[in-house]
Amino acid sequence: MQKTYVLDTNVLIQAPYALESFEDNHIVLPLAVLEELDGLKRAEGERGSNARQVIRFLERLRLQGNLIDGVPLPGGGQLRLEVNHVGVTLPDGMDPESRDNRILKVCKGLLEEGTPAILVTRDIVARIKSQMMGVTAEDFTTDQVPSGKRAYAGRGECYVPNELLSGFKKKGLLPEAVYRTDEAGTRQSVELTENEFLILRSDTEAKKTMLGRYHGGKITALTHGSTKPFGVKARSVGQQFLQEALMLSAKEAPLVIVKGPAGTAKTFYTLAVGLEKVLEQEEKEYRKILVCRPNAQFDQDIGFLPGSEQEKISPLLRPIVDNLEILMDLDRKKAHRSEEDLHGRIDYLFETGVITAEAMNFMRGRSITDTWLMIDEAQNLTPRQVKGIITRVGYGTKVILLGDPAQIDHPLLDERTNGLSYAAERMRGSPLCVQLTMQPDECERSDLALDAALRM
Repeated sequence: MQKTYVLDTNVLIQAPYALESFEDNHIVLPLAVLEELDGLKRAEGERGSNARQVIRFLERLRLQGNLIDGVPLPGGGQLRLEVNHVGVTLPDGMDPESRDNRILKVCKGLLEEGTPAILVTRDIVARIKSQMMGVTAEDFTTDQVPSGKRAYAGRGECYVPNELLSGFKKKGLLPEAVYRTDEAGTRQSVELTENEFLILRSDTEAKKTMLGRYHGGKITALTHGSTKPFGVKARSVGQQFLQEALMLSAKEAPLVIVKGPAGTAKTFYTLAVGLEKVLEQEEKEYRKILVCRPNAQFDQDIGFLPGSEQEKISPLLRPIVDNLEILMDLDRKKAHRSEEDLHGRIDYLFETGVITAEAMNFMRGRSITDTWLMIDEAQNLTPRQVKGIITRVGYGTKVILLGDPAQIDHPLLDERTNGLSYAAERMRGSPLCVQLTMQPDECERSDLALDAALRM
């Protein structure tokens, strides 16, 4: 049975392909949506680009027929513009002239005509208002990915016969050699994902464990477990997995995705390994460290702020500088380094180009080669932005996406629709991508931070 969906502007701005995502159902675009798209077409950044993409798509449909009467969509179904229902009565207190409420009037008008239209919107308040008016409302779910326990964590645990574990470091293990148990203690086979990290437990000696990674059809031991990048030593299993993912060359793993709560050393460890590979190695793997840290509000208006690009984005780099202060001060007790000396060393990294920073909206059109590219707070990226970043990566570049899907500042994103989660789901199983989710009990920031992470 065909359904009728009324689309809100925020759906099209977030996902310009949405008009082709409703199979053989009917799509209604209120005039208010068309007006809002017109107002956004000259906007900078992704919002303007997406608005223009939707408008061009509507123009192609217009050339095929009358949009008010309805035009067939390429993948089935029909789209039409709705200019009626301006006189529909709204509940007391709702402004009849606001664009959101004009869209709701269309939904209510269609319902009164006998067409049970469904509003599709990313705006939670609009969904609440629609319920007040007896209109069914839904979120746009096409680009949503699994969340919570269903999301891929990039790590797991399994049991190994003790006799096989003894020779693991030299020979490795085939996936059929490991197993898990259910609540009744029954053995179950394990389905592994390419580049998944594993804690291997002996099935006879409870304290005997080893760490490995499933790669190329075989479980092998970690190869960088004894490394101390820039003097940093792994302090948890999660950090050992993280170190392995970061230390792999750009040829082996050009993309690393790390999710996890605050305080689990995601940014700290990424900077440490980057500095090790850019500064400490005799044969440098990368020319420089490039840091991008998106901000939902800041990126859109950066072009209008005074000062140079570096001055504009310096407020976003404070967390990066905080981590650099710790890294540059690891041997302070030996050197008795002053604060002035410490800040001088950090300034030197930026002045000489060892570390550079760019705003997200300056990434378009780039081709980035031989670079350690870290994107901090990547949960504030949209799926289209994260795709744009990954497809800019040239030879010799390693891109690291870091973030916590539970802490999102973007008004139209959530745990299931943000770019970090989107990239993790789409790149799952790729031999070129290593993923890892840090656990709350692996927080290393402080005892208080760990306690809060576990309690809150």
